[in-house]
Order: sequence, then C-alpha cells, then structure tokens
Amino acid sequence: MAERSHDPDRGVYMISVAAELAGMHPQTLRIYEARGLITPKRSPKNTRLYSQGDVERLRRIQELTGELGMNLAGVERVFELEADLERMRRRLRAFERQADRAQQELRKEIERVRRSVKAEMVVYEPPSQALASRRRGVRIPIQRPR
Repeated sequence: MAERSHDPDRGVYMISVAAELAGMHPQTLRIYEARGLITPKRSPKNTRLYSQGDVERLRRIQELTGELGMNLAGVERVFELEADLERMRRRLRAFERQADRAQQELRKEIERVRRSVKAEMVVYEPPSQALASRRRGVRIPIQRPR
C-alpha cells in the first residue's frame, strides 16, 4: 500500500486530540472556530478534524494571547496583517519575475539593435583628419551652387 505524503492541511485530529496537542481545552477551540480564527475540516459525519497546520495556528494563538498579552481581536488583526503581508510578498515576487523577464527582453533588443546599427555604421572622420587626407592627395568632390 502506498504511503500518503504528509499534508499539513489534511484534517486528521479530532477536537480532543488537537486540544491536547495545542495545550488547550476543547471548548477554547470551539470559541476560536466561532471567532473565525480557526477553520477545521469536517468529516462526512460533520466531526471536526484538525490538521497539523491548525494545531500550529492554535499554538500561535496561545503564544499571542498568553506570552504577548493580546486579546482575540488583536490576534485576528495580527492574522489579517500576516495574510496581507504574505499576499504582498507573492505580488512582489511576481513583479520581480516580470521585471527580470522585461530586463532579459530589453537586453536582447539592445543587442539586436547594436548588431543592426553596427552593420549600417560608417566610420566618422573628423574634419581635421579629412584635411590631412586631402593634403596626401585624396580629393573629395564638392558641388557648389552656381
């Protein structure tokens, strides 16, 4: 039988086990669920199933409320800000990838233009050198208006 890969979002713990793993009372988990701080999966018979990710989130709630003295409204705000920050990080990474692609395209275009200009380039001879060339016997025909 093939072993399932570990999915931290797969609901595997019943409420009593999740509460014990997080060091909380099961009623506390129900309160957090009612506040929207945690959303356990549900079994076909509607039993709450907590994932390892849920347990880690419960521990984070406990850290914020116990060690840092936040109330649940503060915890909700911290989670909102963390979610906003993660969205912004994803957007920033997408913009960075887009900028890298644009920079690569720009380099290719610059190189293409350099090659095409190089093929059309005429060597510039400053007037002082043109006069020196003339003294050596090279004649440049000039048409003057009559």
